[in-house]
Amino acid sequence: MRLPPPAHEAPLPPARAGAYGTRVLPGVPYAAIPGVRPLELDLVLPPETEGPVPCVVFLHGGGWHAGGRRSMGPAFEGVEPPPFELVARAGIAVASADYRLSGEAVWPAQVHDVKAAVRWLRARGGELGIDPDRIAAWGESAGGHLAALLGLTSGDPALEGRVGVTGPSSAVAAVAAWYAPGDLRTVAAGIGADPADPASREALLLGAPVPSVPDTAAQASPVTHISPGAPPFLLLHGRADRMIACAQSERLSEKLRGAGAEVDLHVYDGADHMWLGAPEAARDALDRTIAFLRTRLHT
Repeated sequence: MRLPPPAHEAPLPPARAGAYGTRVLPGVPYAAIPGVRPLELDLVLPPETEGPVPCVVFLHGGGWHAGGRRSMGPAFEGVEPPPFELVARAGIAVASADYRLSGEAVWPAQVHDVKAAVRWLRARGGELGIDPDRIAAWGESAGGHLAALLGLTSGDPALEGRVGVTGPSSAVAAVAAWYAPGDLRTVAAGIGADPADPASREALLLGAPVPSVPDTAAQASPVTHISPGAPPFLLLHGRADRMIACAQSERLSEKLRGAGAEVDLHVYDGADHMWLGAPEAARDALDRTIAFLRTRLHT
């Protein structure tokens, strides 16, 4: 009996009309892993245009153990137009992707998944109207950590994986990361927590307390992968962040600059994690991100 093709090879559903003139393909499988739910993304496309458009892969937060592709946190709940629609109206497609959470699989499954999302977009770009040479990554919190790794680990066979479509590059042209961990080895100390706590978000991701797996923690830390070939970065963080210390973005920025990479760091005084306590920071962060993507993706 002939088996059906993997879900990520299935024909694309027709795009439906979204709000504000955009086009939406919800719940499209980008990778099928035996024994695991299909990994899906929602694609928000700009209004009909001539020629292929750039695309940004959005990766949600949630400490690698919660969250989903349809949430950007409380600062954007009920906001109209929604952020992804605003990005699409600026001429950039948004692929908001789920990835395996730490309760489903430990590191490096998460980075294998998000690389598969980029490869799928490149492989299906002709059908989608996406320019394979203009793909960026954007994430918040844990998703910002994964977006940074997309930008810094292209071609690393240990982190590439063989999830979904293989063959196309998983490289991205630019990275925007909001309040993201840059070094998992120092996240706990930065907020006064116990680095050896086996229930910490980082321990659940790595499968063991951070001090007990130093090599794995280093591999999972963006700061250890920086090179002069890094793409441009936009790093945004709240000075009052009690979950991921602002020093995480500051150190990542410093290391990127030291390697000769282009990086723009902006810190918001009074803003906590997820822009709590500073709604004006959330609005400005989105505006800065759209402007950065438009510049770097040449829209």
